[in-house]
Amino acid sequence: MSTRRAVLADLGMGFVGLALGAMLHRDGIARAAAPDESGRSVARGLAVRQPRAKRVIWLMMRGGVSHLESFDPKPAIDRHAGKTMGETPYRSAVFDSPHIKNVREQVANNIIDKHKARIYPTQTGFKRGGKSGIAVSDWWPHLRDQVDNIAVIRSMYTTDNNHGAQIEFLTGRHLLDGCFPTLGAWVHYGLGSLCDDLPQFISLGPALESQCMGGVDASYLGPEHAGVVLKVDPDNPLPFARPAAPVGRREAAIKSEILGRLNGLAALEYPDDARLRARVQSYELAFRMQTAVPELLRLADEDASTRRLYGLDHDVTRPFGQQLLAARRLAERGVRFIQVFHGEGAAGAWDAHAGLRANHATLSAQVDRPIAGLLVDLKRRGLLDDTIVVWATEFGRTPCAQGSDGRDHHNYGFSVWMAGGGIQGGIAHGATDELGFHAVEHRHYVTDIHATILHLLGLDSHRLEIPGRKRLEIEHGRPIREILV
Repeated sequence: MSTRRAVLADLGMGFVGLALGAMLHRDGIARAAAPDESGRSVARGLAVRQPRAKRVIWLMMRGGVSHLESFDPKPAIDRHAGKTMGETPYRSAVFDSPHIKNVREQVANNIIDKHKARIYPTQTGFKRGGKSGIAVSDWWPHLRDQVDNIAVIRSMYTTDNNHGAQIEFLTGRHLLDGCFPTLGAWVHYGLGSLCDDLPQFISLGPALESQCMGGVDASYLGPEHAGVVLKVDPDNPLPFARPAAPVGRREAAIKSEILGRLNGLAALEYPDDARLRARVQSYELAFRMQTAVPELLRLADEDASTRRLYGLDHDVTRPFGQQLLAARRLAERGVRFIQVFHGEGAAGAWDAHAGLRANHATLSAQVDRPIAGLLVDLKRRGLLDDTIVVWATEFGRTPCAQGSDGRDHHNYGFSVWMAGGGIQGGIAHGATDELGFHAVEHRHYVTDIHATILHLLGLDSHRLEIPGRKRLEIEHGRPIREILV
């Protein structure tokens, strides 16, 4: 007589592709739910709003872009250039800030006059753009032309003043707290898929340091919700995915079927093994990706005008332009969350402790045109209406000089912007003080960006909690309703 396990195996093998080896999108929390009469849907106890957006493109400038030379003009900096913070009329504002209100005056003096630092003049000019008249620096002229499509948020802050803030911006938790799911993983966990042959969470560009899986960590959500790192290289887009010897399509399909049967048997043997389940899913996805990804990353298939739009016709803009053109193609094919990092190195290339003018002018020239091109391309294809674009950096730079011509890390107040997918364009929300030191109006911790995105995707962050994993209130954040349409 067959054992119970053998019977289950015989019955179950016909469902391997559907049940055991199914892609995560078929298990998406919100996938199976249909909206009820109120326009809400319920899946596995999760309340889901009617979404305004379907996908996210997250642009992360690694190293810390100076808000003072990008999207937050501060004329007072030039008026007080050469003075220490204590010599300006804004000394009391710094003392009264919530960050140092309760510390002794000597500590506050050390903060204000650290290394006798003096106010460093703005290194580039600003001009107003679009009908909204929002001022954008001369290092971002192409984005200035798109300012009516974006909402600039000038009042961000984080609690990490070092580059662990890159992880904090993606998870909402300080790096010293440990590793937690990134926003991309939460979106992956919470939403169903828009396609069968691509992951729902993809990362492009120079990855973060290996801690917390380089910015694609799913942590306790399970490895099947982690991001997939792709390389925009038409000759080798999937490292290690090519077989050592040429394999025909039919032979590959047979191998995949056999592997699926073996994985199915193992899954019956170990039904509660999350790592095994994730591996089964990844094998099947990898098989489909071997065909889909090379075709997707053939950027030469785009017409000449589109390639020019992203700057593929110039050496300076081509590398990042290729990343963003690939991001648009991924979004168009149904990938839910695409994050694109810019800035090589452990800390990130934007980390201008010295030579800020040369550093930021060079790096802005690499990304300004491609980012503006992405917004134009999404809009003309009708994708901007349901695609959220986020431009972020882990913190800003200090009003005071570091050394003779740099700025230090500054997490008390800085700028990001958002566009598309239910975001109101042509507005500047929040403010820092006259020197750009502290966020003083409509202050937003980084998870307010998360909450805004999840809200527009139709998800309630508080309903995404995992049994036994109570999240802190700060991890949820609050949607920034002032920038919503």
